[in-house]
Amino acid sequence: MCGITGFVGTGDQGVLRRMTDVVAHRGPDDSGYWMDPVSRVHLGHRRLSILDLAGGHQPMHSVDGDLVIVFNGEIYNFAELRSELVARGHRFNTDHSDTEVLLNGYREWGAALPSKCNGMWAFVIYDRANRKLFGSRDRFGKKPFFYSHQNDAFVFGSELSAVRMHPAVSQTVSRRALKKYFGYGYIPAPLTILEGVFKLPGGHSFTVDLDAPELAPRVSKYWDFVLEPFTGAEIPHNAEEVWSEELRSRLDTAVKRRLVADVPVGIFLSGGIDSSAVTALASRHLPEGMLKTFSIGFEEASFDESSYARAVAAQFKTHHYQETLSILSANELLEQIVKHLDEPMGDSSLLPTYLLSRFTSKHVKVALGGDAGDELFAGYDPFVALRRAELYAKAVPRPVHQGIRMLAARMPVSHRNMSFDFKIKCTLRGLSYPSKLWLPTWMSSLDSDELQELFNEPTDIEDLYCEAIQAWEMCTQADLIDKTLQFYTKLYLQDDILVKVDRATMMHGLESRAPFLDIDFVDFARRIPSVWKYRNGVTKFILKKALEPLLPKSILYRKKKGFGVPIGLWFKEGAIRMRELPEGLALNKGFVQQKLAEHRSGASDQRAFLWNTWLLGEWSRP
Repeated sequence: MCGITGFVGTGDQGVLRRMTDVVAHRGPDDSGYWMDPVSRVHLGHRRLSILDLAGGHQPMHSVDGDLVIVFNGEIYNFAELRSELVARGHRFNTDHSDTEVLLNGYREWGAALPSKCNGMWAFVIYDRANRKLFGSRDRFGKKPFFYSHQNDAFVFGSELSAVRMHPAVSQTVSRRALKKYFGYGYIPAPLTILEGVFKLPGGHSFTVDLDAPELAPRVSKYWDFVLEPFTGAEIPHNAEEVWSEELRSRLDTAVKRRLVADVPVGIFLSGGIDSSAVTALASRHLPEGMLKTFSIGFEEASFDESSYARAVAAQFKTHHYQETLSILSANELLEQIVKHLDEPMGDSSLLPTYLLSRFTSKHVKVALGGDAGDELFAGYDPFVALRRAELYAKAVPRPVHQGIRMLAARMPVSHRNMSFDFKIKCTLRGLSYPSKLWLPTWMSSLDSDELQELFNEPTDIEDLYCEAIQAWEMCTQADLIDKTLQFYTKLYLQDDILVKVDRATMMHGLESRAPFLDIDFVDFARRIPSVWKYRNGVTKFILKKALEPLLPKSILYRKKKGFGVPIGLWFKEGAIRMRELPEGLALNKGFVQQKLAEHRSGASDQRAFLWNTWLLGEWSRP
């Protein structure tokens, strides 16, 4: 796990070093630079040493020097790939470096290399003989990759902060991206907050031809998440038993793969189903007493689930560590987070994730988590609401709906975690739109009319949510659950959940690993029909059945809390101070003040909008 930077074209060694210094927190153990003045290729690297501590220095050259790579991530099947490459005649300098496996793998398979890998990655290879750059990002985009093609330069980096250090890159805030930020609560790939800077989407690769008139990247897709449910004779008569055993076996293998490291490894343990499953399986592969688990508690009881984490830790005899998030610690953390946050993001669970990462990094250098379990197996509240929403949308005329929504707006505001009034108001707002827009509008902090008022200009809702519409419509299954799974896995997982975890962990030089994103596990999970994921009102049904031999029902079937933060209460009490927005953002300040006043008076719950606005404002300040 590391930070990579580089460029082709205008720029010098000083620019490269400044770009690389910005991502030093991602790789505090080592640094390296490589430059070719003739080709104008510059590559920088900051290393977090996890595997082959002695032999993994980067940028790394192939044995013959024709290939040079900078790589961020882990390839979990590197040993199998290495054996295959040795059998094909490839030579290795290092003992067990997955970076060198990528170099030889590229020579053997070329652009097909990413499809052979099981892991998380962002890498760039300079192919000196063919005078081109080849780069790739893992299937789900767990590892970040930003790039820009401006002013006779192709620039890339693990963070936007590194890319914007290059003098060729524009610093202009993208108005379109800003609208999407308020629409989604995050900025979906390939857009970034800056004009002319992009994220390489997960499952994509690129090539830059150094002899072409322009250094424009050719981006191509090598993989996509597609739901292909088993049908007919493919479904065994004892499907629950067969599929549960297969899921359990594949998840066990995925966890075992992610315990491989030359440094200490731990588990992020929330006490929820997914992290508890990872803990249970990891305990099988480590000697008793060797496993360390880490969790966060909250002073506000409705947000706290630390007792469940402690119970799981006790069951599997882990060394368990816990810290508690209070408003005093939150204010301290906020200042530190904003300094290192690439883009504003509306997921307030960034706060506890940052705190969790900070104290975990004092004990281990790698932590496994339960990310992606909810997205793959229908674990979120909207899955429960879908059928009722569909019936409501068919039965309730629009004028009546507007009246119901007005009545709901008068419900007393509660700042408890996922309170009833919060769910009702979000649901009714979404039902004002066609079904393809339910999910993004349920999760948005504003409706389209409010967005127009905030930006003082019309908002094209089809363009605003074009990514969500595409994810919804590209799902070939007619089932609402499948379409929702597609949205969460392709969009929300990549551009919110994985970004949050990457930024929070790498601010502390901590590597996070996600067993649920193992490609062998995903390839089976995506074949399971949705009726087995959300079944008879039970979310994650088949996963829970698979885990029954491992975890108590008190963990498997308890009410989901989520990793929420009491920001609504903090804004109401003035614990988080809303400063005036910078002029350059060109937003309606009167609208912001109105929403703040409504929230503080208890007239409405504006927690999500206020958080989005506050974070954007702080991010924008010099």
